[in-house]
Amino acid sequence: MKTLLIDDERLARNELRRLLTAFPDLEISGEASNADQAREKIASLHPELIFLDVQMPGETGMQLLESLEPPVPQVIFTTAFDEFAVKAFELNALDYLLKPVDPVRLAAAIERLREKKLGEQPAPREQAAPLTATDKVFVREGDRCWFVEVRNIRLLESEGNYTRVHFDDVQPQLFRSLNAMETRLESKSFFRANRRQIINLSWIDKIEPWFSGGLLVLLKGGVKVELSRRQAQEFRERMSL
Repeated sequence: MKTLLIDDERLARNELRRLLTAFPDLEISGEASNADQAREKIASLHPELIFLDVQMPGETGMQLLESLEPPVPQVIFTTAFDEFAVKAFELNALDYLLKPVDPVRLAAAIERLREKKLGEQPAPREQAAPLTATDKVFVREGDRCWFVEVRNIRLLESEGNYTRVHFDDVQPQLFRSLNAMETRLESKSFFRANRRQIINLSWIDKIEPWFSGGLLVLLKGGVKVELSRRQAQEFRERMSL
């Protein structure tokens, strides 16, 4: 499993490299000492796993992770500070290890990663056809249930391993990841706006230029969704004559 170490402290990277020798299935493909280097290494090496420090010069590890376009590698944060743990898990981090890294906690994190990879391997079966706009889907949250047409779903938002689905005046949470939801949606009707949101194209009310070549999409009902420069370019290519 290709692994990237991101930490501004060389001694911390060396110590983590030493600890990871206990896991022969992890191949350390590279290192980075700041967010700019990390972004380049992620783009060129395509690691499956990154160990990411929080506090670094310039961009923090949190800011780096939020800026990455999907697919995003699995992330294990390593830091001397525990106050960022909640935010880390909101960003779907696999684990959050405090420095100095405890070998037992590290082994538990790697085992969790292995289990996650095994769980993501689909059982052999026929691929379900994408849902059309007129298809109806069953949605349940707790004791509440809905039977809603797909075209009425205006927005889907990632919340860790779950997805918040917006339709009518409700936003139930489903126990499925946004990536899994995306495989069931027709690309001609839905668009992956960023790593956290998928929008229904028929619900777009207005589009405005945004920072750094991106776009700001306003959905009917007032919700605003930002498209990064990369996603904005894909959006223009798909929707232009």
